[in-house]
Amino acid sequence: MPDTQKQVVTVGVTGASGAILAQKALALLEEDPRVARIHLVVTETGQRLFAEELGISAGDLKQLPARILDRSATKIEILPNKDVGASIASGSYSVDAMLVIPCSMGTLGAIANGISDDLVARAADVMLKENRKLVLCVRDTPFNRIHLENMIRAQQAGAVIMPAVPAFYHHPKTIDDLVTQYVCRVLAEINLPQEKMYRWTGHSASKEAKA
Repeated sequence: MPDTQKQVVTVGVTGASGAILAQKALALLEEDPRVARIHLVVTETGQRLFAEELGISAGDLKQLPARILDRSATKIEILPNKDVGASIASGSYSVDAMLVIPCSMGTLGAIANGISDDLVARAADVMLKENRKLVLCVRDTPFNRIHLENMIRAQQAGAVIMPAVPAFYHHPKTIDDLVTQYVCRVLAEINLPQEKMYRWTGHSASKEAKA
């Protein structure tokens, strides 16, 4: 498959709990032959999240992708969150899809209200204005009215709201089982279905009852 047919994906990471979700998404995207390039933007609180939840210190920002994956990252380009002049800040630059994983309520609010004061929010704003796929993996609980209204505003503008809610119908036995299933569902939303995703085909007892 030529690179021109492969996807370019932006991944934004904010300070909401769920660093392991971002780590899994980046690992699967890095391994996916259908992906040509990944633009990674991590907010300051996102860097703190990696340190607190996964023990991955910020250090040299350019080395962060390799530290997240614990191996070399050939497809991931890290962009400073303050660089609002980066390529992904312009609609003339082609990006197929963007994930914000995890997405804090502060970042959701900025996106929902068009406040593009950092690269994560500006890149998301570009995705909406260009009618490109934007998935917001919101992570908080409980939601107050402001959170819910911002979700509605973002969804009405074209975003997919995908709360970080685990599934249990695939009988997970480990945290990785929960994380992988959720992230696979997220990647399916940007037309990158994964073989690792469990797909519900209906309960056999229900089928027998209808027979």
